[in-house]
Amino acid sequence: MSMAEAARSIDPAPIFAALGDRTRLSLLMRLSDGRTRSITMLAADGSLTRQAVTKHLRVLQEAGLVENIRHGRESRFACRPESLEVARAYLDRVAAQWDDALQRLKMFVED
Repeated sequence: MSMAEAARSIDPAPIFAALGDRTRLSLLMRLSDGRTRSITMLAADGSLTRQAVTKHLRVLQEAGLVENIRHGRESRFACRPESLEVARAYLDRVAAQWDDALQRLKMFVED
């Protein structure tokens, strides 16, 4: 199964729900550089407690946007960019539907 086919078969709603929070978007952006980070590292700037980071990471993990990687006794989190492809594929399909609808409207108006 290709990446596009896999993206079409996965429900994008949990991904969009997880991305609908500014804090989770910020955490995902910090993890999108490809480096893994621990909860302590993600909470180091003091804007969030470790408990808050844990809560938000759990939502991102359940949506498939991040993964937990064990390094000895430490848990580190990494971005799963392939899950973002699901959201992108969905948005591409919606955009194509709108393009088709607008093209039909244009043809109707011009006739």
